[in-house]
Amino acid sequence: MAISDIKEYAHLTEADVEAIGRELDAIRRDVEESRGERDARYVRNTIRLQRGLEIGGRLVLFGSRKRALWWLGTGMLSLSKIIENMELGHNVMHGQWDWMNDPEVHSANWEWDNVDPSAHWKITHNHLHHKYTNILGMDDDVGYGLLRVTRDQRWKPFNLGNVAYNAILASLFQYGIAIQLLELGKVIQGRDDREITKKNGAEVLAKIAKQDLRDYVVYPALTGKSWKSTLTANATANFVRNIWTNAVIFCGHFPDGAEKFTKQDVENETHAEWYLRQMLGSANISGGKVMDFMTGNLSYQIEHHIYPDLPSNRYAEIAVRVRQLCDKYDLPYTTGPLAVQYWKSWRTIAKLSLPDKFLKDDRDAAPETASERGFGGPAEIDPLTGRRRGLATTIETTRKRGLVRRVLGMR
Repeated sequence: MAISDIKEYAHLTEADVEAIGRELDAIRRDVEESRGERDARYVRNTIRLQRGLEIGGRLVLFGSRKRALWWLGTGMLSLSKIIENMELGHNVMHGQWDWMNDPEVHSANWEWDNVDPSAHWKITHNHLHHKYTNILGMDDDVGYGLLRVTRDQRWKPFNLGNVAYNAILASLFQYGIAIQLLELGKVIQGRDDREITKKNGAEVLAKIAKQDLRDYVVYPALTGKSWKSTLTANATANFVRNIWTNAVIFCGHFPDGAEKFTKQDVENETHAEWYLRQMLGSANISGGKVMDFMTGNLSYQIEHHIYPDLPSNRYAEIAVRVRQLCDKYDLPYTTGPLAVQYWKSWRTIAKLSLPDKFLKDDRDAAPETASERGFGGPAEIDPLTGRRRGLATTIETTRKRGLVRRVLGMR
């Protein structure tokens, strides 16, 4: 299993968990009280950059029959779509800029460059995913109804296609998230509310028609003789944006160390325990300021899950304090380069396509999760430093022991 008792698993007392909650609440208050002109300037400059790239890219595509101009226009359009989805659409719809009282960047008004209607995204993502993060059976983002990403999911022959399903999902990611609210599994089983399904389905089809008409008919037609090369440029830009978005999201939720939970794990969960679950269930991406910006600051996925409605440009400074808090209580702070985190996500997806009996590690020692049976036990005090030795130290010690065993086994 994953975590059956968060407090015991993390070597924390109930008082410790509540203390962590108070410290995280204090960080929220500090950021809310300091929001101001520099934050507003950040989002407005981001909008100018995104729109400049889009307009510039579409103008360049008038000459896209020339290979160099096709690459330039496609690159500019790809960057524009990534920024619009990641740093603008996703974050604006979380309400990160509602405090500005500016209709242009208010969560109630933003409709993003994506086939998923904004109203649907706010339900499946803002509410269901962020409230029930990584809880099997409650958070549809745990595998997106296609993938087996934790051993708490019972293996089925369907899971043999795990790798192929994810390759398709990554390529068509915007369409994958567009159908989330439709809950097609329930539709197939006849367990849906048919009237609601028809309404939601009509809204999804209308948004898909609008987006595809614009990208694959209107804009290509406007470039005249360059319409074919413009069409391929638009398709490529959408593909690049889909792959990038998939990579960023998967790096934040499925690499080693991003825990999964069951419904029993979160019964009677307090707000402080919700904080703790966000910290244990998310993973960051290292890479610097350019990486931060191009991921919509979801390189700080841990901080985003703790504070989804705080301005994204503040996550870097928040991360310093969150990491100090993790060190104080010896909690793991999962982070790593994008290539490494994405590889680990794909490795997990590939391994879990097979039944557990074919896997080397059992569920108590699997790298993609950690269980209280594998790492549990009473908290200890380091006799040299006087610091508690908790979850982070235990996992790191266990990992090193595993490396030593593998090295010795190779000799």
